[in-house]
This record gives sequence, C-alpha cells and structure tokens, in this order.
Amino acid sequence: MQPISTTPASLPIGIFNGTVVTTDGLYRVQQISVEAARALVSNQAITSAVGHQAAAHLISEILGVFVAENRIQFIQQPGQLAIAIKLNIRPPEGAVLSKEEMLSIGYTLRLIERLE
Repeated sequence: MQPISTTPASLPIGIFNGTVVTTDGLYRVQQISVEAARALVSNQAITSAVGHQAAAHLISEILGVFVAENRIQFIQQPGQLAIAIKLNIRPPEGAVLSKEEMLSIGYTLRLIERLE
C-alpha cells in the first residue's frame, strides 16, 4: 500500500457514495481503514458528493463527522483526495438501500487520489 498523502489545505476532501472517477486524469485508488479515514477528515474540510440520505447517514457514522446529502457535480482536482464507500456487492438496478441494508451488505472504504 502506498503511503497516504494529504490533500493541500485549500482543497477539501471529497466524500463519495461509490468509487468514481470524476474527470479525466491519473488516479491512485487504495483501500483505507476506518481509523485512517477518520484521521484524514478530522482536521480538514470535506465536500460531500453523496447523493442519497441513507448513505450520507452511514458515512457520517463511519467517519465521525457530519456528511450531508449533497447531489452535486464534483470535479476532483490534481492532488485532491476523496474517500468513497464501496459496498461489497452491487445492488440491483434502481435499488435505493437503507442504512441497515448497506450495513448488512458490508462495505470497505477507498481513498481516491487524483495524481494529475
């Protein structure tokens, strides 16, 4: 696993409810522990691009910070970090899961770094 860098202070950490590439570029994606993710967001601003209320609630609990439901078009900048929740299985098409359903499916966290 590569060492975790920090996002420049002027760029908030993006929060996603799925592993996404927001624009063209070179990215590094790696699994991140809950503890490491909490440490990253504990002293840096975040921007939520989480489009579903239940996912926002779950991610808030996981990270220990408030993550708003926020359906925005987020463009990750070079050097900027993002944290995404990745469910262990892909839900059926059109499914909107509750927080409890997401917990029962299971998840991992991913750190997405846009390198260039």
